[in-house]
Amino acid sequence: MSGNKARLDAISAVINYKPISAPLNFAQTPTRELFASNVFSTAVMKQRLPKPVYKSIMATIQKGAPLDTSTADIVASAMKDWAIEKGATHYAHVFYPLTGLTAEKHDSFLSPNGDGAAIAEFTGEQLIQGEPDGSSFPTGGIRPTFEARGYTAWDVTSPAYILENPNGTTLCIPTAFVSWTGEALDKKTPLLRAMKALNTQAQRILKLFGDADGSLVTSTAGPEQEYFLIDRNFFMARPDLMTAGRTLFGAAPAKGQEFDDHYFGAIPERVLACMMETERELYKLGVPVKTRHNEVAPGQYEVAPVYENANVATDHQQLIMIMLRRVAEKYGMVCLTHEKPFAGVNGSGKHVNFSFGSASLGNLLEPGDTPHENARFLVFCAAVIRAVDKYAPLLRSVIAHAGNDHRLGANEAPPAIISIFLGDQLTDVFEQIKAGGAKSSKAKSTLNIGVDTLPPLPLHSGDRNRTSPFAFTGNKFEFRAVGSNQSIATPLMVLNTIVAESIDYVATRLEAESGNLEAAIQKLLQEIMVENGRIIFNGDGYSEAWHKEAEEKRGLPNLRTSVDAIPEFGSDAAIKLFEKYKVLSEREVTSRVEVKLEQYAKAVAVEAKLTARIGKTMIFPAAIRYQSELATTCANLKAVGYTFDTNTLDRITELVRCLQDSITELDTTLAHDGDSVEEEAEHALKKVIPAMNKVRKYADTLELMVADDLWPLPSYQEMLFIK
Repeated sequence: MSGNKARLDAISAVINYKPISAPLNFAQTPTRELFASNVFSTAVMKQRLPKPVYKSIMATIQKGAPLDTSTADIVASAMKDWAIEKGATHYAHVFYPLTGLTAEKHDSFLSPNGDGAAIAEFTGEQLIQGEPDGSSFPTGGIRPTFEARGYTAWDVTSPAYILENPNGTTLCIPTAFVSWTGEALDKKTPLLRAMKALNTQAQRILKLFGDADGSLVTSTAGPEQEYFLIDRNFFMARPDLMTAGRTLFGAAPAKGQEFDDHYFGAIPERVLACMMETERELYKLGVPVKTRHNEVAPGQYEVAPVYENANVATDHQQLIMIMLRRVAEKYGMVCLTHEKPFAGVNGSGKHVNFSFGSASLGNLLEPGDTPHENARFLVFCAAVIRAVDKYAPLLRSVIAHAGNDHRLGANEAPPAIISIFLGDQLTDVFEQIKAGGAKSSKAKSTLNIGVDTLPPLPLHSGDRNRTSPFAFTGNKFEFRAVGSNQSIATPLMVLNTIVAESIDYVATRLEAESGNLEAAIQKLLQEIMVENGRIIFNGDGYSEAWHKEAEEKRGLPNLRTSVDAIPEFGSDAAIKLFEKYKVLSEREVTSRVEVKLEQYAKAVAVEAKLTARIGKTMIFPAAIRYQSELATTCANLKAVGYTFDTNTLDRITELVRCLQDSITELDTTLAHDGDSVEEEAEHALKKVIPAMNKVRKYADTLELMVADDLWPLPSYQEMLFIK
């Protein structure tokens, strides 16, 4: 294979890759002993805390009781001793600002004692509260630069853990992050508020059914994480991947994913080794990762955990992304979590499995074998249907960002139109309810494969639908439209809030009925299906017919871009909703809209600047060198009297001119200075992105014509297929 020196060096490094460390001995410590070994878990607390303190902490975790801060010194002392035994010298308050990333502030346990020595200290006050700068994170105007104070507050419901490093360990304490004025500057605080609202409303329904035993109702989540792995040498030779997380240039390879041969294929040895070590590190942190496999696109993979408490799952999801990136480097690779790092092949999502339940009652979205007889399930399921229909624009807004715009609606991800897939069995039950009353449920059957040596398989009562943004998958809903690079906190916060509002509506209606509860439920469910049943669609979400039906016949919103969708988060209906359930104040809502629009505009601006710079300094020079070679060859042939055509030279010359003109046009769009973040986002969508796409069109055409030894960027073929 040919190529310029940078590409040849990268290819050589990949081919000659050697592991930088000895293989791990997985048999040395069984997984069951490894799991949560670095977590200050309930088991550790039970062992190390006095019984009254342990009971107090567990009441907060399991029942939502107010935290007894008088126990903080005792908990802090036990936590410090445990951490020091594991080699920790520092503790860190870990929080989740509006960047969508994980942030942390480290402090040492050691304090001078005045005698030239130091002692290890960690007080309850230090455990409960930290003080990072509140102005240097995105705040949407809540914290201007001259007002810097912000606080981190210990989240007792998410366990502390030890994060290992080759040179030591750190005690990490999950925290909320709020301003000096008490407003949320993070993604955790609103999620916890929304989970509280869901519990409050769910208890009302459980009381009606005689099931209110005081057990906390919590939402649960299980986010599947899709990602790409490419060799680090290729990554370092691609300025666009390094800075923007996706390729801004790249012609389609001769072979992409059209054979579907990568999907669930045998995992390459180097990749599998990386996966195994990632899982090992996550097991130590108590992250219940369960599944790993090749995804659809070449170089694309997936890891999926068992679903757990939504708040803990959110923190664990951040750890999954951190650990994927960290361990990948050890194996000479880079983990890409951008939604669309490579054009023309599938992008990556983060399918968030959502449900809710309690320790005593289990999953409240479990339909059982005869869901038409399961009134409690039908009430909760109908509440979700109503919530998704009523607040579809809000739900669309929380998955809106620049990266996800490349993915939503393509033949790999759900469309931007929010709809619900219920499957054959539940659709039939709810259609019966709509018609007057459910009398039966489609029974599960057995699939006979036709080979005597293969067992008959239990057949589910309905198929699955990968084109649906919000699909019921047996005992939970799967929000498939969430982007692979985003925190799941805000999508879960909105799901908890809209479901809480819908349960509130249902409970209020049923509590007002003095007659037969069963008849009241039937009447209410029928009304919900008449008013909100339009959101249910089990067909092909990719089809043009569905888009036409959804918009013209059903009146479902189709917010195609982030610029269309983000303002819905700050609509009057959304503000009223969030304020009613004390999840976000109006100021907190409007600040988040501003942050999201600003981040969209900045992401596009960074990509545009990169496009112009790479186009000018790498692609244009390569193209004119090839143009010069062709011109020299033509001149030499003409000098010796050969007759020839100049088609290739003419085409290259035309493309070079078009490339140069398109870069100039892109530079012009970047000179824009809007008066507001809304205007900047609108300009990015309508002017900057089309100009970027034009530059790419000419550059990618040139890649297929310029001599390979002159082309400066590693190609798709190299990055996706050389392992």
